[in-house]
Amino acid sequence: MKKKKAVTLVDVAKKAGVSVMTASRALNEDESASKKAREMVRQAVQELGYAPNALARLMKGGRTNVIGVIVNDLSSVVVNAFATAVSDEVRKYDMDLFIYSSQSGLEHGKGQKASQLLHGLWDGLIYVLPRVSPDYLKQLETDADHPIVLLNYCRETSLPVVRADNQSSAHDAVSHLIELGHRRIAFIRGTAHTGQSPERELGYSSALEGAGLPLAPELIQEGDFNETSGLEAGRALLALPDPPTAIFAANDCMAIGSMTAVREKGLRIPEDVSIIGFDDIPMARAVQPGLTTLRQPIGAMAHAAVQELMRRIQGQPGRRQRIEFPSEFIIRESAGPVAGKRPRTRRAGA
Repeated sequence: MKKKKAVTLVDVAKKAGVSVMTASRALNEDESASKKAREMVRQAVQELGYAPNALARLMKGGRTNVIGVIVNDLSSVVVNAFATAVSDEVRKYDMDLFIYSSQSGLEHGKGQKASQLLHGLWDGLIYVLPRVSPDYLKQLETDADHPIVLLNYCRETSLPVVRADNQSSAHDAVSHLIELGHRRIAFIRGTAHTGQSPERELGYSSALEGAGLPLAPELIQEGDFNETSGLEAGRALLALPDPPTAIFAANDCMAIGSMTAVREKGLRIPEDVSIIGFDDIPMARAVQPGLTTLRQPIGAMAHAAVQELMRRIQGQPGRRQRIEFPSEFIIRESAGPVAGKRPRTRRAGA
């Protein structure tokens, strides 16, 4: 079978009726090429199916028209939602998206290899909820030649960040439980990699402090941002001699896991135990009762992250280092007033 000949820049130039130099400038969005020439070259590219080599273009000082996205966990509903939203925003700029998944986290050596690979493919890079080691973060901060934006990263950094206001949102959630009469309110932590869980814990503790309630160490359980860890944490909390009447989890997956633990005890939600999560994933609306939670404005955050990155790619002034968005408090059925008298544990299904 005869191998199909690869389409070259020469073929594009001939098809568009321009010189190779003009075709090259048009592909790189160089304004020295006329608007008409750029349009003719774009049409030729579409008709011929021309795919320029991104690395070769970068070595010549051109743009690749590709935005890179690094994620740490494609199994995460929230990470996928952010990646999808970023993809939608990138396409508004008529650019392509390259997604790199680093399941084990970005440590110094591994991160360096990822950067070497990606530097030949993208004009700018967005990190979505990364597990970044201090060494690798420092490497990113000193790499001034490549535009980078961190999305939902909450630790201290000199890099531009677009994130949710975790602390204030968590404070609102716990304050809501206090207003409902709860005094024994538990917290299930998530991993500390991005700084989101620690900020949500600060909101939890500040709400208790503001209401004059003690911070009980036994009411804080470790989790891992997944449903299984939420189930285990919920079991531990409900096994306490004086268990909580409400649970606030650092994300929805752990909150849903704790709901299972409540049902295992034969207790009701919210009559016996109220539960609040964070993120408003689709399952939060599907579980029964519906999960009260905090909804991150994923679309608005993705828009801001891509817009900030494009400003940096284009060398525009007025760059912002941190953009923060409030979360929306979504009240459903999983949180209610504390019972006047705590009921005895019933058998499951009773």
